[in-house]
Amino acid sequence: MFNYIDMDKWERSEHFDYYRTKIRCGYSCTVQLDVTAFLNRVKSKGLRFYPAFVYCVSKTVNSMKEFKMAVDKDGKPGYFDVSNPNMTIFHEDNHTFSDMWTEYYPEFDKFYNNTVANMEKYKDVKGIKARSDQPANFFCISCVPWLEYTAYSTSIPGGDPNLFPIITFGKYAKYGEKYLMPFTINISHAAADGYHTSKFINDLQLLINTVEL
Repeated sequence: MFNYIDMDKWERSEHFDYYRTKIRCGYSCTVQLDVTAFLNRVKSKGLRFYPAFVYCVSKTVNSMKEFKMAVDKDGKPGYFDVSNPNMTIFHEDNHTFSDMWTEYYPEFDKFYNNTVANMEKYKDVKGIKARSDQPANFFCISCVPWLEYTAYSTSIPGGDPNLFPIITFGKYAKYGEKYLMPFTINISHAAADGYHTSKFINDLQLLINTVEL
């Protein structure tokens, strides 16, 4: 369901209008997530890191309306009840990727099993869209597993930044006793301020530290 926002009562109505009509900007934030505990838990359960991590990101996205925003055909803002991850699948044979949306479920087992089944079903479908009928309520997430990076940005020259988040994460590496992994979120400033993105990242770190898999 798409929930319209009452602009007269919304605390960010002026901010939204300012960054949608006057300074149409987005921003990118990259941090190093500590994935030590999460990685150990994933390995001990014999799970795959990618879909397990996508679950954690999806759960965090769905906990905050600022990361589920969109506008209707008339430009009226609102947010979805649920946002589904649109994730990438890499093809080893020709070094291209396809994206595939998968349903969000709040229960880990249900999400993980369904997502792994979708990854298997669509793994050999080439082209940009591996799975058709992508819903309007989605966000983008992809992995660059070959690279430890310190910054990563997605830009849309001449266009409006996306209200939904575009999330990228890279190669984790060991530093002392910790495994750190670069994590980037790109978002329109109309949708979220620094406070919201900081909360999102801090909540995600807490979740990967404590999530039951």
